[in-house]
Amino acid sequence: MDVFQQHFASFQQHLSFNPYALFSGMALLEVNGISKQDDKGNFTVKDVSFTQEPFEKMAIAGETGSGKTTLLKMIAGLMKQDAGELAFQQQKIMGPNDQLIPGHPGIVYLSQYFELRNNYWVYDFMEMANKLTEAEASTIYTVCQIEHLLKRRTNQLSGGEKQRIALARLLTTSPKLLLLDEPFSNLDTAHKNTIKSVIHDIGEKLGITCILVSHDAADILSWADTILILKDGAIVQQGTPQQIYDSPVNEYCAALFGDYNLIDADFLCSVMPGIQLSEKQMLIRPEQIHILSEAGNTVAGIIQTILFMGSYCKMDVMVGNQLLRVNTGSREYVKGDKVHLSISASDNWRMK
Repeated sequence: MDVFQQHFASFQQHLSFNPYALFSGMALLEVNGISKQDDKGNFTVKDVSFTQEPFEKMAIAGETGSGKTTLLKMIAGLMKQDAGELAFQQQKIMGPNDQLIPGHPGIVYLSQYFELRNNYWVYDFMEMANKLTEAEASTIYTVCQIEHLLKRRTNQLSGGEKQRIALARLLTTSPKLLLLDEPFSNLDTAHKNTIKSVIHDIGEKLGITCILVSHDAADILSWADTILILKDGAIVQQGTPQQIYDSPVNEYCAALFGDYNLIDADFLCSVMPGIQLSEKQMLIRPEQIHILSEAGNTVAGIIQTILFMGSYCKMDVMVGNQLLRVNTGSREYVKGDKVHLSISASDNWRMK
């Protein structure tokens, strides 16, 4: 057993970590009908209910102003809901009106607007909050990839490094639920990939459950077990990443997670003989439209634009009076080319 494995075993013992027995038979987090109104009486969060199981990776998505951060702060106990109940491990989460230090000791929240004390040695800054042994803290520093930063001062760090230190400092308080508000915002690609790796390891190596808010579809789809989509403070869809992407309940949900085509049913019936549709419009992802040779059930169109995306190209193709977005791995096409398209039938299509 190497040093990291020894430290990790010690950390697990500190948390009484047993993924097969801990919290057996109950949800970790219960959110029941919570609502919040602003000073004008408008709902920022409206009748939201869901449960989170231990070790379930949950993401919250939605447009700006949809209530994501407000919901996260109420779960953290930093903001009091106007209605409904919040429970963590079957204990009520106390808000700022209930106790001097709001929240639950098992829950920590990292805002996208975190701050570090200026001109502190990083090691000293970490020790101010540390509740772990030296070996257990070392495990946290390894997972958060900050061991090499401990001898620096806080004013000598990049934004991504400061974020990982703020995160590690929270983890030294031995939480069981970590709330992350836009953890990938304002980071360059290198630091973004690092924090993604850190968040993955927090769940896998430390056994800490996580909820994160993000506006980037790629970050959410590749990480989450469950996604909640908010609009005007209410949940409009909940499901796995595959369900959310393949079967959006409306155009709003479709747009949050990538490109889509909103196709008239009359047009679709004309290019797919024999298909029966009762709705007026269908939502279809670009990858469900394929470029084929002139054979079989295809429809001709003219390429209007091509965008090179690296591993694939986005093309807008005009078919009759319908403009279709098509993704292709081929680089052989240019604007103005005539192509033949085939649309894959799918039970996952949703109507507007």
